Amino acid sequence: MALPFFRITGGNRLRGNVRVSGSKNASLPIMAAAILCDGEVLLHDVPNIADIRSLAELLIKLGVDVERRSDGAIRLLVRDEMNVRAEYDFVRKMRASICVLGPLLAKRHTAQISMPGGCAIGDRPVDIHLRAMRKLGAEIDLVNGDIVARAKRMRGCEMFLGGPFGSSVLGTANAMCAAVLAEGLTVIEMAACEPEVVDLANFLNQCGASINGQGTPRVVIEGVKQLNGCEWRVIPDRIEAGTLMVAAAITNGEMRLENCRLDHLMAFVDRLAAVGVEVERKDNVVIVSSARRLEPVEVVTQPFPGMPTDLQAQLMTLLCLADGNSIITEKIFPDRFMHVPELSRMGAHLHKEGPTVIVQGVKRLSGAPVMASDLRASAALVLAGLAARGETRVNRIYHLERGYEKLDDKLRGVGADIERCEIDAPDDE
Repeated sequence: MALPFFRITGGNRLRGNVRVSGSKNASLPIMAAAILCDGEVLLHDVPNIADIRSLAELLIKLGVDVERRSDGAIRLLVRDEMNVRAEYDFVRKMRASICVLGPLLAKRHTAQISMPGGCAIGDRPVDIHLRAMRKLGAEIDLVNGDIVARAKRMRGCEMFLGGPFGSSVLGTANAMCAAVLAEGLTVIEMAACEPEVVDLANFLNQCGASINGQGTPRVVIEGVKQLNGCEWRVIPDRIEAGTLMVAAAITNGEMRLENCRLDHLMAFVDRLAAVGVEVERKDNVVIVSSARRLEPVEVVTQPFPGMPTDLQAQLMTLLCLADGNSIITEKIFPDRFMHVPELSRMGAHLHKEGPTVIVQGVKRLSGAPVMASDLRASAALVLAGLAARGETRVNRIYHLERGYEKLDDKLRGVGADIERCEIDAPDDE
């Protein structure tokens, strides 16, 4: 098997236009929600990435026709409702496969889901998902590593979805999908407020659901008897947009981002402004540029509308070059610092204490061979390579390709010296 890696020669200032792809984290639960629909679902702006392809394979196994059209849109239509099992070989590739639990239980009254896998960024138990299903009337067992959920009839209820690190995006998505066909009224307290949850709710409403309060901690759902298909355009990927903003800033370049929603990135843009990065909207594009001197800042990740945990690694990379000491505290996934030792290999001065990293700014980073450990850490290492002196080789970029659509092409289009290469995997891979 060939393993892909990026070879990056740093030092180029990035300048030009880039279009932000549709949101991965919105596309996945919306695709899963097609299980609920009687009729065709047509989705625009779904990124062509590994996670989307993995979920498409799973949906096909679950009896859904999935077609990527020549114009890039994805067509989904349920053909067979017999299969209710998401097998381990699919679920282990991607934790977000758990998002089929709610739709299967609501529409087919049974779901059998292998315990999820995914990125190695810390403990993310599925208890919130199971708590929501039980509140709606499901009986749940764990059989040979599979979650087996059954419900002859889902009934509306009041549920609290708070967890040890706040609300759960996928937990809220599953609860909404299960409740839209339940009998009666469902009230979700401490629902996730992320834009991806709002996009799912708006999609479901377009299909005939009755959901109110999306984007707030209290979501109210009146169950309906049936959902129909619809045509829908997925929101832009705010994490890709933030990553590209850092790419412009860390190379002291200027980038014009198309298909970018600043209202989804206010906390991140606030921290960028404190660092010395200018982000402004002009004529339907977002223009990003930075001062030569970067200021140190304090950063705390929080649920939306706070600073996204999915942009923590990228912002840390930028702060490695700030003039002073920055402090980053991770409140969502306290162990999400696997990029720290790899950035240190490139000359960063980082000191980790529990859920906090102290970033002592340096004048420059040096190219080095580094190893990606998860999706967002991969992006951070690519950003470091863009700014570093010399050549950087980012290994195991299959993590990155789970969530970014042709990132190397986009960066090369604005002046980056980046090449996607492959080597044969060693025997122990």
